[in-house]
Amino acid sequence: MLGADHPDTLTTRDNLAGAYRVVGRLGEAIDVFEQVLDDRRRVLGDEHPDTLTTRDNLAGAYRVAGRVNEAIDVFEQVLVERRRVLGDEHPDTLTTRNNLAVAYQAAGRLNKAIDVYEQVLADCRRLLGDEHPHTLGARNNLASAYREAGRVGEAIDVYEGVFTDCRRLLGDEHPHTLTTRNNLANAYREAGRVDEAIDVYEQVLVDRRRVLGDEHPDTLTTRNNLAVAYQVAGRVDCRRSCNSPV
Repeated sequence: MLGADHPDTLTTRDNLAGAYRVVGRLGEAIDVFEQVLDDRRRVLGDEHPDTLTTRDNLAGAYRVAGRVNEAIDVFEQVLVERRRVLGDEHPDTLTTRNNLAVAYQAAGRLNKAIDVYEQVLADCRRLLGDEHPHTLGARNNLASAYREAGRVGEAIDVYEGVFTDCRRLLGDEHPHTLTTRNNLANAYREAGRVDEAIDVYEQVLVDRRRVLGDEHPDTLTTRNNLAVAYQVAGRVDCRRSCNSPV
């Protein structure tokens, strides 16, 4: 039987925290990540790759929970150490660079986020290829930053390419595919292509309800986005129906 400090046990606990984050149980995720980080630091040391992974995961949970400045601080520290320990081109270093750009975007530092996204995407394509999950994620995130910066046409071009590749590689109901479809609908709506946005939102909502459940944060996000699109289109009755209790 493995002890509490065995590396495999620590990995399992880290994975559990990741699962809590995926289903929206952020408080529990942060608690477990912080406990695992303390134990990995004690057992493995600050610069062990597993410790750096937990620090990166914890920063991601901070960001999703709205603790963006804390997330940026941790990501910046992890990036320095991953570059020193693993090198600039290691997949884990690329992941942290991408995650840091996401946090910059969440903090409203769009130009900095776009610069990092573009650098990460170029490196992911060169090192991993266009179809690697890291590359797909970098493309999706870059499109999101373009959209937020008002570069909606560029965002739509990138989202449409990512969506095509996600469907082919991951399937229609994979969470990454659903996220990309939702994001594409956002860009359509902001470009004035409201009817197209509504069609996509309605499809995503059906799939997210089936895959994630009615109360998952991603499902609620799509319901809200659809209601906004109905309002823009003047479909008030549809908006009320979308926002009514399920």
